Amino acid sequence: MLRGALAESITGRAQERGVVRIVLHDLREYSTDRHHAVDDTPYGGGPGMVMKPEPFFAAVEAIQAEASPSPVILLSPQGQLFTQAVAQELASLPRFLLLCGRYEGVDERVREHLATRELSLGDFVLSGGEPAAWAVIDAVVRLLPGAVGSPESLESESHAQGLLEYPQYTRPPEFRGWRVPDVLLSGDHGAIARWRRRQSLSRTQERRPDLLGNAPLTEQERRELGLP
Repeated sequence: MLRGALAESITGRAQERGVVRIVLHDLREYSTDRHHAVDDTPYGGGPGMVMKPEPFFAAVEAIQAEASPSPVILLSPQGQLFTQAVAQELASLPRFLLLCGRYEGVDERVREHLATRELSLGDFVLSGGEPAAWAVIDAVVRLLPGAVGSPESLESESHAQGLLEYPQYTRPPEFRGWRVPDVLLSGDHGAIARWRRRQSLSRTQERRPDLLGNAPLTEQERRELGLP
């Protein structure tokens, strides 16, 4: 599931340029079962299957033996919410491991005694940890030096500064009667910067007011937004 996705776009180019090294590990290769099974029926009954602890422990211990111990992150709907701040934190690490669960989840001993952290993309359920792992990897890789062609573009993106991004426009200046705001065509970089800041603040207040509490705002901006 991940091999093709990770070979594309920014993540693929970053690997080609040596910015990052991503290694995929098949848990079945670490199963001692003659059928290479990685799941079994849950104790206590119930629907579905639960992923066994042995392959996870064997895989992580083999990987950790190759270098200094690294954080082991379990992708789980019960984990800490993955945010841009978490992505920046992970981007500062030399290495980390992502564990992808499936079915009804993983044996609790993996969570308690192997994983050092749990992350979740949000309050919804996926078919497995692989899509979540892809999202985490993509968000982290694009923060690495040399991964993105224009590093300045990262600074204005939604959540990069704790706010939603301002509206973006390109040519033509008018489309079906809808004009690009005149200030963006003025060439006045100071006025453009002020317009973008106001737009970012108003859009965040309208759509994600919960972000404003931790956003870096001036005293004047807090007053204009009616914040304490």
